[in-house]
Amino acid sequence: MLSRRLFRPRLAHLFVAALCLLAPARAQQPDTPAPPANEDEEIVRISTELVQTDVMVFDGSGKFVDGLKPEQFELRVDGRPQAISFFERIKAGTVNEDAQIAAARGGAYGHAAGGAVPLDRGRTVVFFVDDLHLSPPSATHIRKTIQRFIDEEIGQNDEAAVISASGLVGFLSQLSDNKAVMRAATERINTRPYTVRDGQSPSMNEVQAMAVEHNDISVIDYYVEQLLRENPFLKREFAESQVQTRAHNIIQQSNVVALNTLYTLASVVRGFGPLPGRKVLFFVSDGFIMDERDSGLRERMRAISDAAARAGVVIYSLDAQGLRSGTPDASESGNFDPAGRLARTETGAVAAMQAPLVTLAADTGGRALVNTNALGRVVSGALKETSLYYLLAWKPEATASSGGSPKYQRIEVAVRERPDLRVLVRRGFYNGAVPPEAARAEKKRKEKKADDAPGAQKASPAERDLTAALHSPLPRAALPTSLATGYVYGMAGETVLTVSVELEREALTFVQGEQRHADFDVLGAVIDDRGKPVRQFGQRLSVTPNPLVSESQQRVIYSFRIPLGPGLYQVRAAARDSNSGKTGSAMQWVEVPELKKQQLAMSSVFVGERATAQQQATQMKDDELPRGVLLSVDRRFARTSHIRFLTFVYNPAAGSDGRPDVALQIQVFRDDQPVFTAPLSKLRADDGSDFARLPYMAELSLQTFPPGRYVLQLTAIDRAAKTTTSQRTRFVVE
Repeated sequence: MLSRRLFRPRLAHLFVAALCLLAPARAQQPDTPAPPANEDEEIVRISTELVQTDVMVFDGSGKFVDGLKPEQFELRVDGRPQAISFFERIKAGTVNEDAQIAAARGGAYGHAAGGAVPLDRGRTVVFFVDDLHLSPPSATHIRKTIQRFIDEEIGQNDEAAVISASGLVGFLSQLSDNKAVMRAATERINTRPYTVRDGQSPSMNEVQAMAVEHNDISVIDYYVEQLLRENPFLKREFAESQVQTRAHNIIQQSNVVALNTLYTLASVVRGFGPLPGRKVLFFVSDGFIMDERDSGLRERMRAISDAAARAGVVIYSLDAQGLRSGTPDASESGNFDPAGRLARTETGAVAAMQAPLVTLAADTGGRALVNTNALGRVVSGALKETSLYYLLAWKPEATASSGGSPKYQRIEVAVRERPDLRVLVRRGFYNGAVPPEAARAEKKRKEKKADDAPGAQKASPAERDLTAALHSPLPRAALPTSLATGYVYGMAGETVLTVSVELEREALTFVQGEQRHADFDVLGAVIDDRGKPVRQFGQRLSVTPNPLVSESQQRVIYSFRIPLGPGLYQVRAAARDSNSGKTGSAMQWVEVPELKKQQLAMSSVFVGERATAQQQATQMKDDELPRGVLLSVDRRFARTSHIRFLTFVYNPAAGSDGRPDVALQIQVFRDDQPVFTAPLSKLRADDGSDFARLPYMAELSLQTFPPGRYVLQLTAIDRAAKTTTSQRTRFVVE
């Protein structure tokens, strides 16, 4: 049942009052911390108990072959048959996927310590754009393709990231469920052209240089003859040596650029390891020449394959040039070649440029999507293709490693007596756990870098822990921390952002003193879309139990306001328990639009929960606080809850009677489908009220909502101006 209650305009201060039981901060030194749990340990997907791989099987029409049994699969590792110890059909993007993967590793499934188990978990999609090998037309095409995908394909519970090999996307290269972040990151995709040609005449490109490296006589003769024509007194053997040296230098330059792309890709793939479930990464590139004789490139490709296996990442390669007609035209370089010797060499150039794309995809269980202009369609098809898979696991052989060092092992999977089926499987991995020495060395390097920073030597271990949690690329959950943000516009049009940080009370360590209490530190920052901090905050706080309220109803929330201009921001917050040393962190993106005159606008939607009579009796006595409302930070509610939400509508047009004529539509979505729609409700505009900012509050019972993730959407309809605006916020029913 939906009920509605109007607020007075001054109730905007609801969002900054501390609806929590925090006692005033106490001036004291932090206690000596106990060492926190191993929060930075790498999550290894390939254990010594069981090794797992995901397998997709398709028929001739490209349809997933369902209903296969474990005895129908033939598994070989380095050519030797292996007995399948675990077998399961899995649907990607579900909570069950995490438990099934954990079982395949031979362990029990357990979510991050203290973290809430996600409901209706969606897909994880990454676009890795190799802008080091991307032409301007391709960059434009890819921007449009990804933008269309964001607008039309990203679901309510999906997360996506847009990352570039050069780092041009910058701070926005983060996994997010916020489409504004995805769109802004996509807009930064551009070409970062590199030049490996040496300026000599006649020009030599990478394909031609590779032909020289492979002793292609026709290409070598062409460049030698051109060189001798310009230098008739030069001996032929010297000319051949110069041509070969020139080609070698070009290939070396090309290899350096290729290695930069592959190093970045490997780092990105490893970074997604701690995240649950299967991830799909689209590697987008015009392609590049890869010297197969370069051991560094070969090892890097294997490292990516191994990292993808451990992180649960499947790579689908996209040729950004789309449908290529014919072969590259050697005449474009301006070289005069009447005999067509260079043209003959260019015949296989397209395949050579696409070869790394094919290898990356095949090694990680994906496909190379090349020679098509319908990139949007193939991306959608790839996501559907990866939605179902089989998970196979086996016990590794004790003698698999060689000399104590990890050995790269090849995987082959086939369906017995079904040669007509197409099987996609990861081709290989390094056996055993990844040696931790490299990870430890990297950690020490980062710590040394932090210690060398100005003022770092003065920081205490507790301060360094808190700073590390704040900068962590993924939220830390040892001390479960939630974050909520929202903005309102002031009387003069200025924006005020409210930030609320909530800690799970049960995770805090209470100690006995004059009063039983828990002490903790909060540190946070507001960062713009370029990665520059624009606001920082921090405070030492103490909380004491309230004897008038049951402990299950006591909450620990820290709230404050900051003025902020229009823009896209990320708010980060970290907390540290002074007694246990545990840390937690959270982050959230917020887009603050500019409030323009005569343009309909809304504030954020602030969500709370109807308080119990006991909680109401202990609320702060403030005329500007609505009685019976508890602000929710984590926005997780029981089905027995009644949620209350508040927003403000700004700049409505005057109707025929001089008053605004604004109606509000309330909708609730699950999996992008409306599950609740309320009748239009007209906003009251009483005499003496501020017509430029109309408050609206309503209540919604969750009794009929099954557990899951939901989106609450409020749409303001200005019937006088015939314009609309809307705001959305997420919540979870448990």
